[in-house]
Amino acid sequence: MNSRQRRGIILLLLSVLCAFAAFVGVISVISDVNSKVGPEVDAYRIKSDISSYTGLQPAQFEKIKMPKRWLSKNAVTDLSIVNGKIAVTNLRAGSLLQDDMFITRPAVGAGEQEIAIMIDAATGVAGKITPGDTVNIFATFGGDKDGTRNESRIIVANAKVIDVGKLTALEPKPDDRDRAVTQAVPITFALNTKDAQRVAYAESFAAHVRLALLAKGSPTTLRPGESKYTLEGDK
Repeated sequence: MNSRQRRGIILLLLSVLCAFAAFVGVISVISDVNSKVGPEVDAYRIKSDISSYTGLQPAQFEKIKMPKRWLSKNAVTDLSIVNGKIAVTNLRAGSLLQDDMFITRPAVGAGEQEIAIMIDAATGVAGKITPGDTVNIFATFGGDKDGTRNESRIIVANAKVIDVGKLTALEPKPDDRDRAVTQAVPITFALNTKDAQRVAYAESFAAHVRLALLAKGSPTTLRPGESKYTLEGDK
């Protein structure tokens, strides 16, 4: 074997060694990436903006694949859990769906019925009331020429809110033309028949209907005479 042949064999061996080293390097990189990324799981992305308190449907989301280790603990991986849920805030397109973005829609109990009224955003608790909250419903009535006094009443105590609609422009009433166009929110309550009648009456005949948001677990207990207020009786 001459020197040229020996050099050729040495170069061939070096090439084989370099190729093996490159192969080992690629395997090492792939193994390192897999160890950092890990297995992929299903996640869900919001297709388009969803308004707060809107009922959720599976069609509003698209399935994507993401490394499991990159997902937050509250990311949704099973879309069936959105059935019967409502958004608790405005959901933006492209956001990853998480279980703190929605709650179960409150249900109407036995002996209750749904009733919705428009609440002036300026005189209600705009933006602070959500489904599941408890409120006191106040109505103020103006006096008349027969000597009836102006008064404020708690017409329903501890009313359960089950839905909050979208902010809507509301034209002033014919007898209230000096008042600018207001914004109102449709709010749905679960009430018994008598309380539903009180709310319907107040919406039709009261000068204003207002809501007072109650702290969680702190229902109102009215003593005799506390549901009605007049300025003359405040002594």
